[in-house]
Amino acid sequence: MSLMSDRWITRMAAEQRMIEPFEQSQVGAGVISYGVSSYGYDMRVAREFRIFTNVLNSVVDPKNFDPKSFVEFEGDVCIVPPNSFALARSVEYFRIPRNVLTVTVGKSTYARCGIITNVTPFEPEWEGYVTLEISNTTPLPAKIYANEGIAQVLFFRGDEEPAVSYKDKKGKYQGQQGVTLPKI
Repeated sequence: MSLMSDRWITRMAAEQRMIEPFEQSQVGAGVISYGVSSYGYDMRVAREFRIFTNVLNSVVDPKNFDPKSFVEFEGDVCIVPPNSFALARSVEYFRIPRNVLTVTVGKSTYARCGIITNVTPFEPEWEGYVTLEISNTTPLPAKIYANEGIAQVLFFRGDEEPAVSYKDKKGKYQGQQGVTLPKI
């Protein structure tokens, strides 16, 4: 398994539309950086958010998710309440090659503020907008800036293709469009 470079990421974005829209350089003047870096791609968070709330005393159950557990918000800045959580989506649409798996890590700018971004791996041949899980671990409200960097995607190419890809098994999150809630 090999970690893929900026050259490979740029080539795959151009030839196979692996990332759309694609930023060919690291944009960082006055914003939380995004775009291609030496060995990854810093994706942006879109303007769509779902912020968890306990107004109705719901229980979060991944097998029976109650959409009343959150409020929908759209805007350039999302305030995540103290010790709370929000779902969002990426600006970029990803199409992962059959012999590639990704691992995503949060941006240090947010991590240093107690804001943790979790993203599960993009499996071979998965495609869609990324649902981002954003946790505010602090006792203070936290700002998330739309259309700016939120997490870095690292691309690993396997030595051989898998027998079964995410597309082959008709994964439940294939082709997701917006902020996608848990499915069973």
